[in-house]
Amino acid sequence: MQQTQWSPSPAGVAACGIVGTVMAIACVTVVTDPPGRILLGISAAGLILFASGTWRARPKLAITPDGLQVRGWWRTQLLQRPDVKIIRITEFRRIGRKMRLLEIDAVDGRLLIFSRWDLGTDPLDVLDALTAEGYTGT
Repeated sequence: MQQTQWSPSPAGVAACGIVGTVMAIACVTVVTDPPGRILLGISAAGLILFASGTWRARPKLAITPDGLQVRGWWRTQLLQRPDVKIIRITEFRRIGRKMRLLEIDAVDGRLLIFSRWDLGTDPLDVLDALTAEGYTGT
């Protein structure tokens, strides 16, 4: 049975939320200088917002009977087979590591980019699953 939906790791998202909460508590109880309190508070709020938005957008990419379902923070998009122009992997080096991105280019000009964080696995595995389901593009 091939995997049909991909999302960020629950442990990673929970860790972001926990660290953000700890930072918020430290901001209120430990930090005494106003500029430090402001910076730490903004960082904590950003991390908590990121964790909650990422949790809400799970699964990020899913193969459904209707097509490819792509969830974001605010809305869910559905790409049917004719809507997919090309699916490809982009590789580049960054800080001594090879980074892979899954790119889905839609016919209407949308470009959807997914990283390893977004998918919770290697983008090559997702490309293999999409190809096996017939999403090769035109």
